[in-house]
Amino acid sequence: MSDSPPPDGKSAPWRRLARECAGACGDLGTFIPHAVGAMTVAGLAPAGVLFGFGLSLVAAGLFYGLPMAVQPMKAISAVLLSGQLTPEATAAAGLIIGALLLVLGSTGLIGRVARLIPQSVTAGLQLGLGITMGWLGLGMIAEAAWIGLPALALLFGLPRRWPEAPVAPLVLLAALGAGLASGLTALPEVQGFSLHLPALVLPESWEAVWQAVEQAVLPQMPLTLTNAVIVTAALCRDLYPDRAARATARNLALTSGVANLLLAPLGAMPMCHGAGGVAAQHRFGARTGLAPVLLGTALLILALGFAGSAAALFAAIPPSAVGALLLVAGSDLALSRRLFDARPNCWPAIGVAAAATAFLNPALGLAAGWAVEILRGAMGKPRRRTA
Repeated sequence: MSDSPPPDGKSAPWRRLARECAGACGDLGTFIPHAVGAMTVAGLAPAGVLFGFGLSLVAAGLFYGLPMAVQPMKAISAVLLSGQLTPEATAAAGLIIGALLLVLGSTGLIGRVARLIPQSVTAGLQLGLGITMGWLGLGMIAEAAWIGLPALALLFGLPRRWPEAPVAPLVLLAALGAGLASGLTALPEVQGFSLHLPALVLPESWEAVWQAVEQAVLPQMPLTLTNAVIVTAALCRDLYPDRAARATARNLALTSGVANLLLAPLGAMPMCHGAGGVAAQHRFGARTGLAPVLLGTALLILALGFAGSAAALFAAIPPSAVGALLLVAGSDLALSRRLFDARPNCWPAIGVAAAATAFLNPALGLAAGWAVEILRGAMGKPRRRTA
């Protein structure tokens, strides 16, 4: 039996809603570690972080009509969690990247870059990013394998027995129950509803701006242009060929740029779209923009009414179960249709791009794969006969 649920038109409305709810949980494997770390370790205000993601997810779902992901920018998140960025420098990074993406999208430069990239290189980038997600997931599963491995088995096996089951939320709830019963995690005391509005956060010195450029913007931009824009656009065309007209590289750059420009001053994490998030939501049942709207609405409620307890609530979910979500989503991203349709002479570029992406970063994967394709093209040209 196929892992994929039946088309929307062949199931009851409540079943479609259940699948959208399940798909909405699919990208929590990326969201929880980075967002909770930003709130609990780096000291970003929960109201600003959750409000930013919530509003962006609702807007992305309504605009694209697809399960469009909104994710933390990984390179910036790594620097932030290591204590090298202040909240003011983080806001500056979001503003600068937002402006750059807006320029690239509005001028059409990002579309020209996307059209130049060979399909083999895109497949290699997807393979490398999927391997990276899977490896991170394995590490998180190992933290409590007695929870992570059964969660992984259920995520792979349950759809075969029960194709329309809301697998992701069921597994997360079961893992939470196991964590609570064993004492591995504990539910925090949830405060009553209390209105929390995001506070204004702006860089107060040129030092914060330079810190943002040097430590956040420069390492993040290549990753955003590859994974969040170019690969995401390609994946949307593969998964939703008849509905992905809006999910172009230009629009993805524009919506990411606008979101960061508007929300970074309100304490939001720098964020972008992501191929892994799109694959994760699709894998767990989402087929429309309702999935990000549902998740975004839940985050907005937490941001505005329960910001004081939100980070602790997410942290109560065992990381090993979150890792299982990451591993499943990473395998789907890696094993793309483009990979299996590739000709044998494309495999050197795919392999090089995937290896460089997995062991270095997507920007170097793009450059390395592109170089192999150029070399292959040059070697394939017929030589002129000499007299």
